[in-house]
Amino acid sequence: MKMKNTGRVALIIAGIMAGLSISRADDAKPTQPLKPYPLTTCVVSGEKLGGDMGKPVIYEYKGREIKFCCKDCRKDFDKDPAKFIKKLEAAEAKASK
Repeated sequence: MKMKNTGRVALIIAGIMAGLSISRADDAKPTQPLKPYPLTTCVVSGEKLGGDMGKPVIYEYKGREIKFCCKDCRKDFDKDPAKFIKKLEAAEAKASK
């Protein structure tokens, strides 16, 4: 009887260890580099980044880097991201000309 219980415990432990190694392998996948932020100003307020507000707030949104002058602008961005992404795309198009 002891032999059967020991075997079951060993199988359970082996299963747990296998699950842990799989999740670690997923965590180790390389991520795509973020699309860089094209402006020197906050996309929401238009304030210069790194000015009176201090260090910019950096945020990742759908594979791209977004910079804000403050946390409040991040809240405004979250209300209508498409509006501000459109601004960024226009700035990128202008810069590539």
